[in-house]
Amino acid sequence: MGRIVVAGGTGFIGRALVRRLVQEDAVVAVMTARPERSAAQVRALGAEVVAGDIQRPETLGGALEGAEIVVQTLTFPSFPVEKPSKGWTFEGFEHRGTERLVSAAVAAGAKRFVYVSGVGVAPDAEKVWHRAKWNGEQALLGAALDAVVIRPSWVYGPRDRALNRFVAFARSSPVVPVIGDGSQRVNPVFVDDVAAALQEAARPGGPTGVFEIGGPQVLTMNEILATMLEVMGSRKRLVHFPEWMPKTAGFFAQVLPKPPISPDAIDFATGDAIADTSALFGAFDVRPRGLREGLRTYLAPDLD
Repeated sequence: MGRIVVAGGTGFIGRALVRRLVQEDAVVAVMTARPERSAAQVRALGAEVVAGDIQRPETLGGALEGAEIVVQTLTFPSFPVEKPSKGWTFEGFEHRGTERLVSAAVAAGAKRFVYVSGVGVAPDAEKVWHRAKWNGEQALLGAALDAVVIRPSWVYGPRDRALNRFVAFARSSPVVPVIGDGSQRVNPVFVDDVAAALQEAARPGGPTGVFEIGGPQVLTMNEILATMLEVMGSRKRLVHFPEWMPKTAGFFAQVLPKPPISPDAIDFATGDAIADTSALFGAFDVRPRGLREGLRTYLAPDLD
């Protein structure tokens, strides 16, 4: 296997992938726009750090030099809260950024490109993140290299930005707040299972095409949080709040330099995301574990 460049290898999914690739003795470089901030952690994983910024296409050629395989797990720093003044948007990263990275990969002579997209993408989707990811996919699928698109459902794990917020409430608050009625449906997938699929996708001669990945159970958010509390050994109660409350706060918070929420981010966090895994199971060896099994790897209380 030749050199693999992982764009976004310091992020939640990217880090899990890099760890697996290094363990199989692959030559891995992590592309980041801020190498001075992440060099130590990248080297601790056993990978090389290279400077490259998808907002600056002139930096991409050097970052991808010698790459046989490119993996795009990158998203914008304030995800999922967009910051248009800095170009941190779904359109800027998932569509235009992926488009730039694919073009640079082709120019660098890469043979394979793997893109982490998401369940629900469509050209006429209501939400901008689904449309932007669709356009990113199309830029890749029309390029002159082996193309693999992995569309995860709701990904959870030790470093996620979603479920861990509820974990923090369960540990420090008398109740666990939930936006909306908790009826949204997803099949949550453990981050290491997504990384395992990406690891297979990054192998020369591996599967090509579009594949969705999710866990074996379709659950509501209420069911997910009940399972989380059970695994933690917590008896905290779920308290539901109408969506208009955080959306109103998000509307005013958008003017802040680093807005913690926005109305669109609330929609992103509360939408359905159900993956159809039939194509994945036909082409990959990965079999995602159930929610309770995944949570127990890092949330189960120490009984010693």
